[in-house]
Parts: sequence; C-alpha cells; structure tokens
Amino acid sequence: MSFKALTLWLWCIWLNLFDLSLGAVRHYKFNVQYMIHKPDCIEHLVMAINGQFPGPTIRAQVGDTLHIALTNNLFTEGTLIHWHGIRQYGTPWADGTASISQCAITPGETFHYRFTVDRPGTYFYHGHYGMQRTAGLYGSLIVDLAKGQKEPFHYDGEFNLLLSDWWHESTQVLEVGLSSIPFRWVNDPQSLLINGRGQYNCSMAANLINTTLPQCKFKGGEECEPQILQVDPNKTYRIRIASTTSLVSLNFAIANHKMVVVEADGNYVQPFTIDDIHIHSGESYSVLVTTNQDPNKNYWISVAISGRETTPQALTILNYKTVPTTIFPSSPPSMTPQFDDFNHTKAFTHKILALKGTPPPPQQYDRRLLLLSTENLVNGYGKYAINNISLVLPTTSYLGAIKYKIGGVFDQNPPPENFSTDYDIFNPPMNPNSKTGNGVYMFELNHVVDVILQNANALNGKISELHPWHLHGHDFWVLGYGEGKFKASDESKFNLKNPPLRNTAVLFPYSWTALRFKADNPGVWAFHCHIEPHLHMGMGVVFAEAVQHVDHIPGSCGCYRI
Repeated sequence: MSFKALTLWLWCIWLNLFDLSLGAVRHYKFNVQYMIHKPDCIEHLVMAINGQFPGPTIRAQVGDTLHIALTNNLFTEGTLIHWHGIRQYGTPWADGTASISQCAITPGETFHYRFTVDRPGTYFYHGHYGMQRTAGLYGSLIVDLAKGQKEPFHYDGEFNLLLSDWWHESTQVLEVGLSSIPFRWVNDPQSLLINGRGQYNCSMAANLINTTLPQCKFKGGEECEPQILQVDPNKTYRIRIASTTSLVSLNFAIANHKMVVVEADGNYVQPFTIDDIHIHSGESYSVLVTTNQDPNKNYWISVAISGRETTPQALTILNYKTVPTTIFPSSPPSMTPQFDDFNHTKAFTHKILALKGTPPPPQQYDRRLLLLSTENLVNGYGKYAINNISLVLPTTSYLGAIKYKIGGVFDQNPPPENFSTDYDIFNPPMNPNSKTGNGVYMFELNHVVDVILQNANALNGKISELHPWHLHGHDFWVLGYGEGKFKASDESKFNLKNPPLRNTAVLFPYSWTALRFKADNPGVWAFHCHIEPHLHMGMGVVFAEAVQHVDHIPGSCGCYRI
C-alpha cells in the first residue's frame, strides 16, 4: 500500500470514529420490512424495522454522528425515513423527504444516512413516503446532553412514550379512498397505541367506565399487552412524550398526578404545572411527574382523543413498586375535554414560553408569507390547498434539481405569497376549484422569514379543522395566535420577548398562527401539515434557501438519482 493510500485509509477510519466535533459515531443497520403483528390485539400487516414495531430507539449524545444504513426489504414499494426535529445543518440530503431531499429507496437498495445531532431533546423518526407513517414506520430518537453537562431540572428516572393511532384498513386502501371519486375519508382510527400497544376489542377499565367493551384479560406475553411504568414512591420521573399520530390530536393524563412541562420539541420551556396535556401530531414534550400519591395504589395513564367515543382511550398503569402490577386502579381514568373545547387546548398552548437563555427572535423580518389553508376541488377530486395551490411533488428531488440546475423538474414560477383580502374564512369557498403545483419559495441566506398561517372554513358545512404544521431543517419562534382573519394591526400582539422555539405549531380553527425563522440552513425543506391524509392531499409547501452553499450531495448513494 502506498503512503498516500495508507494516509487516506487512516483518515477514513478516523472519520468513521469521530465527527469534526469529536463526538462518537453511532452505527445502526435498519431493515425496513412488513411483518404480521397484533398492535391492538387484532392481527394486521405492520411496517417494521429489524422485526421491531415501533422501530428501534436511537439514543445519542449531543455532537454524535449517526450513521444509519437503511435497507429497503419491502417487495414492491420505495421507502425512506425523516428524522423529525433534527435540523440537518450541512446534511440537507439526509432529511429523508421523498422528492425534496432525495428519491425513495427502491426495494433491495441500501441508503446511508449520516448526520450530526447538535442539541439535546426528545425527537422521533418516521416514514416520509406515501402514508408509510400510518402503516407503522416510526420510532424514537433521544439526544442526551454531552457528558458533564446537566439539565436545568432534576429527575430520578426516565420513561419514553411514543403515541400513535391505528387503522385496520391498509394504508393502500386509505390512500385510494383519499384519491377517489366519490371521496372516501379515513374516519377515526380503530385504536390508539402507547409504544405500539393498544386494545381494540376490550378495555382495561371496563368495570369502571360506561362501555359495552369487555374487560381485557391478558394471558401474558401478548403483543398488545400494555407496558407498565414502574416507579418508586417519592421520586421525580421525566416522561418523554412524542406523537406520531397520522390524524388525531391527543389528551394525555396520569390520574391523581400533576405534570410539570419542561421541554417542547427539543427546546427548554418555562416550567408550568398542568393536569393533562394536549399533544398534536408531530409534537414532543418532556414532563416531570413526582410520585407523591398513596403508594398502596396504582394509577391510570390515559391517552384519548378529546370527546370522541368512536376510538377507545389507550390505557396503561403507573405502578408504584409497593403494589403488584396485577392490581388495576380502583378509580376510573381521567376525563378528557370535549372534542370542540378548543379553549382547553388553547390555554395549554399559550402557557408554553421559552426558558430564559433561549435565543430571542430577530425583531424585524425581511420577508413575510401569508399562507391560507383551504379545502378545494381539483378536477372533481378532494384536495387541500395553500393559497389555492395543492402541492404535487415532482419525480426528481428539488435539492438535486436546484443544485445542479436541472430544468423541467418543477414550476419555475414562485407560488403566491398571500391570498385575496376579501376571502371569507368563515364560509365555504365561493369558488371551490383549485389547481396543483410544485413551485418553490426561494430565500436568501440568513434572511428572516415570517409565515402567517391562516385557517378557513372547510369545503362543506360550517366547520374549520385543526392543523399542526411542521417545518423541516429549522426551529421557528411562535410569535402568537389569533382569532379570525389576520390583520396588520395583529402584529402588535406578537410576543418578541420569550416566544417558544418549536418545529411544530398548531393552527386552530378560524384562526391564525404567526411564525418566524431564520433561513440559515442551506437546502430544500418541506413545510406541511403533519396530519398524514392532509399532506397526502396536497397541504404543504417547499422552501429552498441558498442551495448554492450546499457543499456536497452524495450522488453515489444508492437511491439518490438526479
């Protein structure tokens, strides 16, 4: 071996062990496959990773590099994974978004994701191709502080809960229904899952609540048997909670126990105490729970869709180790707010403020987008649209097309930056027809961008839906929320002192939400409603910023084709 070859070989070994910040490289091999499983006691086809559902938990420290070799072992469909909440500074090609950062990984191929986790927090990963998240392609991703650093709060132990919803129809059937005439909505899920486990045909609290369901009788070792959280009395536990739901917003409570919220979407927040939390699709939280109740009892942990009776609540148990796990709580689970009680979830959301020391937002913006979210028709098909354009992604990735100036991939005309001032958000649209498009909002490096999300009436009836919006590649400051149609005078209501940093923010019915972010991450990024059917039907936009500053796109990696 020549000296030059030896030097290169040693250099590659060093890179494989450490990144530039001297963090460790953590290697994972992910095999995406289908398996037969019983998430809610009913046998179903489930998307799994390495034979696990949910997928394996990834755990790393700040500064570590994750190297995940993802092999597609599906028979007939592509796949990829988005690392939700990881900003991908310098690695936009690893964001895992079909047609935006990369092409789908075809059956039999392996793609190597390699990126650095640069801050602590509670995150997760999930499929971002078709509706594969709905099929079960997701898992937890936890980033701990570097050794020697301490959290701004104390706890004695930790649990990690991944919440999701589950359908008995296959995702293929659901997708076809959404793209059919007549239109077929997915309807409420059959069950809710906690760490991939739930009960459809029974209830653990059947003898305590008004239900026709029988009492669950687990035989031991069943795939749907709940994971019980075992605790010691008079200790404080951190519970990490993330929602990968495809459709529903959830209410989470622990009977007789208060919770202190300390983290939201990987950012510390001013601690506040609550009885229950509302968690929307794409959000994550950390709460502190002190086990200061009667140690001779067990307590329900409940997850429910607010006010819905069609989907039974998911239950597990907070088990004080002084009591056998086989003894169920003697009181019913916590009551959930009514479905239309948005004041309850708004009150919770408005309490979330940045912890002292969080970077403040720039006081001025360079550019402002006003994005109107509506239901529409495109050639008779039901769609969602933003400023009257329903997003349809191209077959070639935006990142490669922009970086290498490939023509004919997407519409070169930028999408509209605002909507008509006379649009009546409180009634169905006068003209329901829309069009599809795949244009891009282009931003200059380090420009400060405001996004005003505006909600409106649905296509039929007098109703407005809730939408959790997620931004890839960034956190944003949530400057404020407001009722009705946004007006210039509403800017005086913005919180520029201590707005929370988030990657997902909720847009309430007939309301607006104001966000601000800095375009400091060269790449192409998705910004979309995190409700899976809504994105599938076109509810999203694409942001591109300073792509000329992207140094390297690994075009030789398996699925990356431009």
